[in-house]
Parts: sequence; structure tokens; C-alpha cells
Amino acid sequence: MKNLFKSRLLFLTVAMLMLALVVACSSDDDNSDDKASNDSGSSDGEISGDLEIQYFVGGYGDSWWKEVIADFQEEYPDVNIIEHAGPNINEEMRSRWVSNDPPDVVYIDGAGSSETQMVEDGQLMNLTEWVEGIELDNGDKLVDSFIVEPGKFDGEIFSLPLVFDTWGTWYNKNLVGDGGYEVPTDFESFMSSMEAIKDGEGIDPFVTTGQHPYYFLRGMLYPAFGAAGGNELLADLITGQEGAWTSDTVLDIMKRVERMQKEGMIDSGVGALNHTQSQMNFLLGDNAFIPVGFWLPNEMANDIPEDFEFGFIPSPMQAEGEPYAIVPDLRPLAIAEEAENPEAAKAFVEFAFTREYAMSFSEHTGAIMNITGVDLTENDNVPGYLTEANAMINDPEQVQIYEKPHPMSADLETPISDALISLMLGNMTAEEFVEEAEKAAAQYRGE
Repeated sequence: MKNLFKSRLLFLTVAMLMLALVVACSSDDDNSDDKASNDSGSSDGEISGDLEIQYFVGGYGDSWWKEVIADFQEEYPDVNIIEHAGPNINEEMRSRWVSNDPPDVVYIDGAGSSETQMVEDGQLMNLTEWVEGIELDNGDKLVDSFIVEPGKFDGEIFSLPLVFDTWGTWYNKNLVGDGGYEVPTDFESFMSSMEAIKDGEGIDPFVTTGQHPYYFLRGMLYPAFGAAGGNELLADLITGQEGAWTSDTVLDIMKRVERMQKEGMIDSGVGALNHTQSQMNFLLGDNAFIPVGFWLPNEMANDIPEDFEFGFIPSPMQAEGEPYAIVPDLRPLAIAEEAENPEAAKAFVEFAFTREYAMSFSEHTGAIMNITGVDLTENDNVPGYLTEANAMINDPEQVQIYEKPHPMSADLETPISDALISLMLGNMTAEEFVEEAEKAAAQYRGE
């Protein structure tokens, strides 16, 4: 994924980009050799039959999906599209996946989903060879046009990264910065700012969702691990390498979390909060900081107070004097290994990955699709927070980008998240946490 660093400017330019081009047509002739005939799709290569699409509806909403699906239906009138969508769709469709009767296309996002787990369970189609033949409207190869390359498992590609997101720390701009409190630049200034807010405003400065501790893991700890140990440490932690979680570097970072808890910076009710409740508390001024991705303003659009203004920084967990760190978080699109209609599934995936829909995605969601060369700089629908955030991330003196090899498997992330919430509630020390995490990693390795 060396292109991640080479395309720093492309990413940070992409957040503001605008280049309205023609939708790339799906070319079935290029892929005819690896397309199997089935009852849903016709054997002569025409795209027809039932096509089941599963997509999670969360902070990004579903308006972009409705647009793309409607356009695809118009392009391929012989396809009968069956949508499986909603905020709980991953749980609702679990039995279908377990019984080897999955939908054809799946957007992997939201609680209850894990790309790594699906790959490990053999549920996703290997796309390595097929994706090489996909071209965008101007002839650019899709594989060369990602802001961040697809995650690879033993060198193979099983999903294509559709959404480029990054976790960070949102703050109440009316309170922090404009309100006189310091915008943190590192962990020590973070603690100082939170202490001042706690004393001056009488609130618990930091909130997150205790029901989904991976928000804190991905939003606060991944950047800290990257800043302290680089891509190598991130990879070792995510893949559960022996000794990674009990390393001195990780223990030092977990001591920072312990300090946040002991000094009363974390909301005392964190354990009971789901993600929307924590976000609502933040918007209502009960807290000043919250770790979330770019979807936050869109997800909470109907609940934002009239005078509320968002501020965004990469999570300030790094040591003093070090630049901010971010770890891109991708939301992929994949095809089921047991897809009933692989021809239509491939046509839909290829149809969605265009620069026209990348521009549309930013308009619908206030976030970024994982495609370069899309100019949104003159687009009035791009929100100000996205402009400011990407200007900051575009400055290498302020921000360093780190990469993870692929998402952490749910088999490892779940027990680590359980231990993490115990630490944040004060029921576990940092030393006990790293020991528990190391045990979880050993179990994940099969030891």
C-alpha cells in the first residue's frame, strides 16, 4: 500500500474535488472467461435475473445507494434488484450468510460486520484477477485509481474499498477554540484542555460509546499505536503477533487511557451509551470531545443544535512534539463467493466505482469515496468541516498517515474491546489490559 503515501496529495485534494465525467460502462466481454452461468444470469453474457444487494444504513444514509441502484436498474432493465438495507441489516442477514445463501453484493460496514472474518470464513469472492480489467471512463485502471489500495489477505483481494474515511476527534467548536479552551495538539495538551473544561464547565470532557468500544480502539488507539510504532506495530497488533500487545510501547499508550479515566476525563456513564446516545450528548454540550469518523454530522443532521459548529482534529493521543496521526478506515464493497448471480454482481460493482458517483457520494454524505481525480473544490455542497480537516491532513508537518494491513478480525477485536471498556470504567489497570489483550491474541493465533 505504498501508494497511500504517494497519494497523500491526491487524497487531500480529493476531499475537495470536482470532475463530472461519464459513468464507466460495465464490460462483460472482458470478464467472460471467469463468469459462471447460473439460473439468475443468462448464459450468453447478458446481465439479467435477480440481483440481491445488502448494504448497511448508518451515518452515510441511503440516498447515494438509492441513486446508484436506480441508475443501474435503468442501465440494466432485465435485472430485478432486491435490496436488503437498514441499520440492523448485518444481524438480519446473518442466517443467510451462515447457511451459504448470501446476497450477491455486500457493502461491509456497521456493527456486526467484519471483512476479515468474512474472508477467513471463505464467504467473499476472490477479485484479484477480475479487478485488473476494470477501467474508469477515461481509461484509467481502477486498481491504479484508489486513494488507498484494497486490503490484501496473503496477497489476494476480496473486496474493493468504496468509502475513504478516517476516525478522528470531533470537538464543540463553540466551546473549544472559539470558546477559549485549547484545541489539543498532542496528548499532554489534550489532558490540559480537558482539565480546564472540566473545571470551567463542570462537564466530563470526553465521551464515546461503551456499547461499541471499537470506536475508541479504532478512533483513539490506532492513531496512537501508529504514531508510537509505525505501520509495523499496527500490523502486529491487528494480526495478533506474539508479544505485540504486551510491548512497552503499547503499555505506555494504555497508561494514557488509564490516566484519562483516573483523572475523570471520560464520561462516567460511558458504559451504558450506544453510539447515537454518545453523539447526542456531545451535541447537547454534555461533553466536549468524541472520537467518530466523517459520518458524524450526516448521521446526526436532524439533531444538531442551530448554533452548533463542528471542529475536527486527528485524535491527539501522540506524544508531545510529534505530529498528529491518522489511520484511514475503509468501507468495502464485495461479492459473495456463493453469489447466485455473479455476472450482475460484477456489473453492479463496476458500475458504482466511477468518478461521477464519487462526486455524488460527497454531496450525499459529506464524506469521501475512495477514488482519485475527483474535483470537488468548487462544489458548494462540500461541508466546511471536510475542507478544514483535509487542509490539515494535507500538511505533512501536522499530520502523518499510517496504514493497517486489513481490518482486525472480530475474533480478536471483540475480546480486546471488552477489556478496553473495563479499563475505561476503571475496573482494570493498563497492565491488566495488555495481559488480557495478549491472551486474546494468543487464542486468536490458535494457541
